[in-house]
Amino acid sequence: MLDPFPPPHPTLSALTTPFAHIVQLTTLPLHIHQVLIAFTFYHLVNSYGSPYISTRLFPREYGSLSAKTRMNWDVHVVSFVQSCIINILALWVMWRDEERQNMDWRERVYGYTGGDGMIQGFAAGYFLWDVCVSVMHVDVFGLGMLAHAVSALVVFSLGFRPFVNFYAPTFILYELSSPFLNIHWFCDKLHLTGSRIQLYNGLVLLATFFSCRLVWGTYQSIRVYQDVWAAIQSPGPLLILTNTTTTGASIDPRSEILRFQGDGVTPIWLACTYLGSNIVLNTLNFYWFGKMIEAVKKRFRPAKKEKVAVKAEESAKVVANGSAYRVVDVQKTEVRRRKG
Repeated sequence: MLDPFPPPHPTLSALTTPFAHIVQLTTLPLHIHQVLIAFTFYHLVNSYGSPYISTRLFPREYGSLSAKTRMNWDVHVVSFVQSCIINILALWVMWRDEERQNMDWRERVYGYTGGDGMIQGFAAGYFLWDVCVSVMHVDVFGLGMLAHAVSALVVFSLGFRPFVNFYAPTFILYELSSPFLNIHWFCDKLHLTGSRIQLYNGLVLLATFFSCRLVWGTYQSIRVYQDVWAAIQSPGPLLILTNTTTTGASIDPRSEILRFQGDGVTPIWLACTYLGSNIVLNTLNFYWFGKMIEAVKKRFRPAKKEKVAVKAEESAKVVANGSAYRVVDVQKTEVRRRKG
């Protein structure tokens, strides 16, 4: 599948090529414009789009936030927008790219298609922005978010070698749970904590997070481990027939998919870096899932306790008032008896 996005300006690709050669990211010049477009777009959403829209939709709530919470709000807006965009693109590529269905382990590890490259470009641009924000405000977002941003940037950047370019749309589907995670956070800030909206959204959040990140993510991680292991055990490029037809097209379509395979050797450091980053992401997913369950429970347990406490207090008042009434009534009876 070719990249459906317009190609970068030749000058931009030429300026990127020396850097790409140094860091061995061969296909980066083909997608550098998507990286820069994504980075710039999310910066604009964070700095201008979110404040402008939020002050008009939620003037009281947004205006009353502290500086740190407002910054957190804007980042959640960016995350919501990004996850919606990248999920739609990834699902579309996986549906339209017929070449993905017939790839073997070598093509999944060393192969390249323009559609997968586009997903990598937009994802890398976002995670580059995410790393910058996490570093600048680590006191707000914490080391866990920084580790997630760095690991994700490493994973999607290595795809430009290309290395496991096939798995770019696969792993970006982790983001299917992100819209619901952001809605859950916004409910707290909009005084909807414990509401039905937050309850239903929380259930969908837990379902999508569990299915997309833990089940789907773990299964795909096992698959990529198997593919990388096969690449380590079987070094050397795949020899492809170079004979062409009268129209000049290659007899074997894999010559296009594997045109950037290089020497076909997977360095140990590359496999360890990619798989290590993948392990970090999966570990954080399991850790965050536990935290999310606690957070959802916390939103609704206090509400039940408060209702019980209110009912108990009202009952106590009724009993107390009834006792007082009986005491007064007894005292009135005694006075009447004495007068009589």
